[in-house]
Amino acid sequence: MTVSFARPRICGLFLLFALLLWGHPEQGLSAEITSADAKQALKKATHYFTSDVATEGGYLWRYSEDLSLREGEGRATDSMVWVQPPGTPTVGQAFLTAYQKTGEPYLLAAAKGAASALVKGQLKSGGWSYTIDFKKRENAQYRIDGGGPKARNVTTFDDNTSQSALHFLILLDQELKFQDQAIHGAVTYALDAFLKAQYPNGGWPQRYSSFPDPKDFPVIKANYPESWSRTFPKKKYQTYYTFNDNAIADLVDLMFLAHHVYKKDRYRDAALKAGDFILLAQMPEPQPAWAQQYNREMQPAWARKFEPPAVTGGESQGIIRTLMQIYIYSGEKKYLAPIPSALAYLKKSELPGGKLARFYELKTNRPLYFTKQYQLTYSSDDMPTHYSFIIKSSVNSLESRYRSLMQASPERLASMRFPTRRVRLTPSLTAKAKSAIDSLNARGAWIKQGDIRTAKQENVPVIDTRVFVQNLTNLANYIAAQKQD
Repeated sequence: MTVSFARPRICGLFLLFALLLWGHPEQGLSAEITSADAKQALKKATHYFTSDVATEGGYLWRYSEDLSLREGEGRATDSMVWVQPPGTPTVGQAFLTAYQKTGEPYLLAAAKGAASALVKGQLKSGGWSYTIDFKKRENAQYRIDGGGPKARNVTTFDDNTSQSALHFLILLDQELKFQDQAIHGAVTYALDAFLKAQYPNGGWPQRYSSFPDPKDFPVIKANYPESWSRTFPKKKYQTYYTFNDNAIADLVDLMFLAHHVYKKDRYRDAALKAGDFILLAQMPEPQPAWAQQYNREMQPAWARKFEPPAVTGGESQGIIRTLMQIYIYSGEKKYLAPIPSALAYLKKSELPGGKLARFYELKTNRPLYFTKQYQLTYSSDDMPTHYSFIIKSSVNSLESRYRSLMQASPERLASMRFPTRRVRLTPSLTAKAKSAIDSLNARGAWIKQGDIRTAKQENVPVIDTRVFVQNLTNLANYIAAQKQD
C-alpha cells in the first residue's frame, strides 16, 4: 500500500516543480547563462569591434568576414567610416547606452572613440556628410585638418545623418559632465549652425552649404501650383523645405533634446518654430495633409525622379507624430489642431487592405506610381522594388494616440517627454542574451550570412553593424536586468 502511493507523490512533486518553472521560465533559462558569461561576451565583442573593425574609432554598415570588403550605402575603403545610420553614431550610441546600463569603463572608452571620429569628420558648415575619409581629408572642409574653400562642405539632414551624429554627441557630452572640450565644442558649433540653417518659416532643407538669406524665403502658407510637370525636370531640390525621410522630425527631436540637456530656450524655440512651419505646410482642402518637399512658393515640388509633386501618405503620418511630440513638450494645443482633418483625409484615401499610397495626385487625389522605367502612372502593376510606393496605414493608432493626448493632464504630458524604461529579466531577454553569447565566434565577431552589395557578393559571411548593435544591446540589457533583479 505504501509503495503504491509513493510513485504518484513523486510525480506530483515533479509536476509542482514543472509548474513553478512554467510560471517563472526565466529561472530555467538563466541557469544556462550567467551575468559573468554576458559580461565576458560583451567585453570580447567590444574589443574585437574597436580594435579590428573600427577605423579611427568609426564604423561602416557591413564588412566581409576577413574585413577586405567594406561598405555603407556605397563602397568604402579602409580609411572611411559612415555617419549615416547604422554607421558611427548608431554604434557610438549603443556603446554609450551599454555603459550606462553596466558601468563598464571600456564601453565608455569605445563611445568616446566613436565620438572622436565624428569630431574629426565635422564640416565647417556645422554638420556631417554621409561619410568621413580619414586619408583624403583635402576633399572636404573638415573643421579639423580639412580641405580649402573649394572642397565639399555640405551638411546633410537626409536619412538622419547629421541629426544622429549630434544626438549621440549631446548625450555623451552630458555623460561626461560637459568636460571634454573637443566633444562639447563640436556640439555647440553644430547646434549654432543648425539654428542658422533653419529657414524664416521654421523649415529646414535636406542639406546646405551656406545659410539662408531671410529676404529670399517669404513666410507663406502651402498652396497648389496651377500646373506641374509630369516628367522629371532634373532640378536641384536639396534646398527645398524637406519632410522626406523625417528630416524635420529628427531635427525637432534633436532641438528638444538640446533644450533638455543644456536648458537654453533657443533650442526649444527652434523646435516650436518647426512646428509652426508644419502648420503652414498643411495643404488646403481637398487634401489637408503634407508633401515630401516644398519650393520657395510653398508648393509641392519634384525631388528625385521617383518623388513627384504630391501629397504623401507616408511622411504625413510621421508629421502627425511630430505634431503630437511638439504638443507633449509644449502643451500648446494649436499643434494638435491640424490632426483631425489630416486623419480624416488619410482614412478616406486608404487603399484596400489597410494601405496608403506614398503619393496622391494634387487635387484629384488619385494614387500615383512609377514603372520600372520611371514613368509616372496611375497603375501599380510595374513598380520598382527599391522604394515603398504603397505603405502601411497607421491612421487608427494615430487617432487613438491623438484622443489620449487630448485627455492627458499636464503632469502626464511632462512624464512622456523623456521617459525612462526599466529593463526586466524576461524569458525573451534571456534567450536573446544566450543567442548573442552562443553565436560569438572565437575572434569576438558575430557573423551572419548576407550581401556585400557593392561587391556583388550574395549570401556570404558578413559582419553587420546592425547585428553587432542588437547583440551588444541585448547583452547590456541582460546584465542590467540581472543586477536589478
